[in-house]
Amino acid sequence: MCGICGQFNYKSNAPADPVLLEEMTGRLKHRGPDDEGYYISGPVGLGFRRLSIIDLEGGRQPMSDESETVWVAFNGEIYNFPELRKELEGLGRRFKTSSDTEVIVNGYMEWGIDVLDRLNGMFALAIWDVKERQLMLARDRMGIKPLYYMLDESRILFASEVRSILASFKTKPEPDEASVYLFLRYRYTPSPFTIFKGINKLAPGTRLIVKDKLVKVERWWSFKPSPIDPLPDEGSAEEELASIYRRAVKRHLLSDVKLGLLLSGGLDSGLLLALMNESGEGWHTYTVGFGKCFRNDELKAAKDTARALNAPNFSVELDKETFEDTLSGFIPILEEPIASSSIVPMYHLCKRARQDVKVALMGQGPDELFGGYRRHIGVHYGRHWRSLPEWFRRLSSFGLSYVPRNEPVRRALYSLDKDDRFERYRQVFSVLPDGLASALFKDGALPPDADERIFESWKGLYPLMEGTDELGGLQFLEVRSSLPDELLLYADKLSMAHGLEVRVPYLDKEIVEFAERLPSSFKVRNASGKRLHKRVCRRLLPKEVLRRKKLGFETPVDGWLRRMGNGMMDRLMDDKALVYRFLRPEAVHALAEEHGSGRSDYSKTLFSLAVLEEWMRAYTA
Repeated sequence: MCGICGQFNYKSNAPADPVLLEEMTGRLKHRGPDDEGYYISGPVGLGFRRLSIIDLEGGRQPMSDESETVWVAFNGEIYNFPELRKELEGLGRRFKTSSDTEVIVNGYMEWGIDVLDRLNGMFALAIWDVKERQLMLARDRMGIKPLYYMLDESRILFASEVRSILASFKTKPEPDEASVYLFLRYRYTPSPFTIFKGINKLAPGTRLIVKDKLVKVERWWSFKPSPIDPLPDEGSAEEELASIYRRAVKRHLLSDVKLGLLLSGGLDSGLLLALMNESGEGWHTYTVGFGKCFRNDELKAAKDTARALNAPNFSVELDKETFEDTLSGFIPILEEPIASSSIVPMYHLCKRARQDVKVALMGQGPDELFGGYRRHIGVHYGRHWRSLPEWFRRLSSFGLSYVPRNEPVRRALYSLDKDDRFERYRQVFSVLPDGLASALFKDGALPPDADERIFESWKGLYPLMEGTDELGGLQFLEVRSSLPDELLLYADKLSMAHGLEVRVPYLDKEIVEFAERLPSSFKVRNASGKRLHKRVCRRLLPKEVLRRKKLGFETPVDGWLRRMGNGMMDRLMDDKALVYRFLRPEAVHALAEEHGSGRSDYSKTLFSLAVLEEWMRAYTA
C-alpha cells in the first residue's frame, strides 16, 4: 500500500518539474512512510511513497524492466501475483524481485494494456511506456484505491490523493457547484467528478491513456453479468460461495507483515474471522463503538464474537465530545466531503489498529452484493407496489405525509412509483427528494446540468447491465458508484492517514462476478436479505454468533443533531458560514428547525451540510 503521483507535459514536451514532483510526493508521506522513489525523464515524472507489505527489501518503486523501457508506479496489492509470475516465467520473462509490482511490469511487456484484465487485486497505477511515449493510468475494478487527475493546457497531473495535485495550485481551490449539489443529494460525489473544480477522479474499472497529445478515458473492466446456466440449487450455490470465500480470503492474507481484522458485532466480519482462522488463529481484532451513550452499540457483541473465535479484541470507545472534536480535524484528511457518520469511528478504529499491525482486513461487501440494506428489500418488491391502483398509491403517499419523521419511507415510495428504471435508482440513492436539494442554492448558483450528472456518471455502465433484474441493476450501479466513491473512499483515506492498509476480501473479483450472476431470489426472500450469504454464515459460524443481528458501524449522530447547540450545528447556523457563498441561509435554517421540532428527519442532510461547511473552511478559506 502506497501513494503515487506524477506529471506528463504531453503537449508542450517540456521537461518535468522536479521541484513540483518532490512536493507532490512529499504530500503523500503518510501513505508510504517507509520509502520514496522518483523517475524523471524528459516530460515525464513519477513519484512514489511506500508502505512496505510484500518483498520488504526488493519492492522499491518506480520499477522498470531490465531495459528500462517500461516504468510502473503502483499503489495497492495484486493478490494473484504468484500465479501470474509463474505464468510469465513460463513465457520467458525474468524477475529480479519478489514484488507484485514486477508482475505488472513484466505483464505489461507481455500483454500491453490488457495486463489489467489479468490482475486480481486493488490498485491505482501509472505505466510509462518509453518506446510508445504513452502514459496509462488505471483504477481497479471495484475502485478500492482512488486515483485523481487534472488536465490543463499542456500537461496532466495525477495522484493517489487530491492534496498532491493541489501542490501545483497558486491559489485556493474552488468548489464545483454541481458537485456540491451531487454531494448534498447523495452524500458523496460520483466518479469522474470531485468537489474540486478542475480535478477529476478516475472511475472504478477505467483507464486513462495519454499518447500523441491526446487523452482517452475508457472502461477496461467490461464484465457483463449473465445468468448462471444451469442455475444451481441453493445447496450447491452455498457450497460454491463458501469455496469462493475461502479462496478469496486466502489470497488476501498474503503478506510479509502482521495482519489484523476490523471487527463489528455482525455476521460479515465474524465470517471473515472464521475464514481467516482456517489459516491459523490468534488474529488481532479491532472494534469501535459508543459504549453506554448508544443503545445499539456493538462493542460487547464484537468482543463476544472474538472470544468465540479465539481472537484477541481491542476496542475504542467514543463519545459526543470526541466525535465533534474529530470532525473538523479529519475533513482535510478525507479531502472530498463524505457525509457518512461512520467516518469518525473509522478514523479512530484505524488509528488503534495501526498501533499493532500494518494491514487489516474489513468486512465490507456482502450487504451490497447480497441485498443487506433496507433499500434492497424495497427495490426487490417494488413491482408489487407499482401494480397497485394509482389512486391507492396516491392516497397512501398522502397519508404518510402526515406521519412525523417518516422521510425515508416517503422517499422510498416516491422512488418506486417512477416508471423509468434509472430514475427509480436515482431516487433510491438520493437522501433528498426532488427539488429540495436545488432549493438550498441561491439563484444562479447551480449549473443547469447538475441534476443530470448522476446519469452521466452511470452512462458507460448501461450496456453492461442489460441482463440484470431490478435488484441486480441497482446493485450493479451501487457496487460501481456509491460503494467505491463513498464507503471505500473514506476507508482508504482514513486508514492511510495512519499508514494502515485495509483490504476487502468480499470484493474479490471472483466473489463479485459470482454474486452478480445470481438471481435476486438467492439474495432476498420473505422480506429478508443476504439469503445465500447467511447460509454460508450458518455453516461456518458458532451458534452464539449467529443469534445476534447485524449492527454495523451505527452512530448516535441523529440524536445529537436534534439537540441544537452542539459544535457542528453552531458553525452551520452562523449566517457567516462559508457554505452561504452559494446556499440560502433561510433554507438551511428552515431545514434545521423542521428537524429539531421532531416533525421531520433531516439528520443526513444536516450532517452533510455540517461536513460541507468544515470542508469549505479547510480548503477554501
